[in-house]
Amino acid sequence: MASRICESVLVTGSNRGIGLELVRQLVDSPSPPGQIFAGCRDPNGSRAQELQELAKKHPDVVTVVQLDTDCPTSITAASELMKAKLKEKGLNLVINNAGVNIPGSLAETGKKEMVEVYTTNVVGPMLIAKEFHPLLCKAAAQFPHQTGLSCSRSAIINVSTLLSSIAMCRDNFSRAPMYPYRISKAALNMLTCCLAEDFRKDSILVMALHPGWVQTVMGGSQAPLTTAESVSGMLKVIASLTEKDSGTLLDWEGKKIPW
Repeated sequence: MASRICESVLVTGSNRGIGLELVRQLVDSPSPPGQIFAGCRDPNGSRAQELQELAKKHPDVVTVVQLDTDCPTSITAASELMKAKLKEKGLNLVINNAGVNIPGSLAETGKKEMVEVYTTNVVGPMLIAKEFHPLLCKAAAQFPHQTGLSCSRSAIINVSTLLSSIAMCRDNFSRAPMYPYRISKAALNMLTCCLAEDFRKDSILVMALHPGWVQTVMGGSQAPLTTAESVSGMLKVIASLTEKDSGTLLDWEGKKIPW
């Protein structure tokens, strides 16, 4: 990444895995954002220790924010904190990375599992988009003479998955049934399309990004990609996004995935 992706960014679910690596690679890039807001549910918990250490190394850039994407009051409090730090600049980029997976066949899946996963993977990103919309609009307005959409101007990236593709379900369902996860991420894709159309008038780009099968707690140790490899690819894709990519689902190499 030779050039700066954006001036300010919020990464949700940043205490581990892909989220933590996103913060790490952003702050270590040759031209890091001026403000990186690292949202996590429990900033003082043991799972956030690496994130806190990273923030201490870069206190002028990384701000750890208490952010529970399942909790509207937490989201509002986070936006107020960020608004104060950003002043009149607005927020350029939101990466909705926070997500959960409860693996399960149809026999193992009930209402509890469906609601829990849907709440985090779909309702959370919707509430984030709704709450941070004014800050994203403010950022977009900083470029009154710029035409087209980009992440340097104003954007939302929803972290989705290849397993959300209805068109590809027949090819990969037997390897990973995962009813709650697949269905919730397919709904996230529709949220992405709705937001892309709704926010286009505000010059805000919205798209979904598949990070690949990654070696994380969720992905497992047998996954072919490391978090570093996945995030490196994701950031290259994010930096290259234009208006034609709004409302699409791409993978970490920039390849289009069918709905």
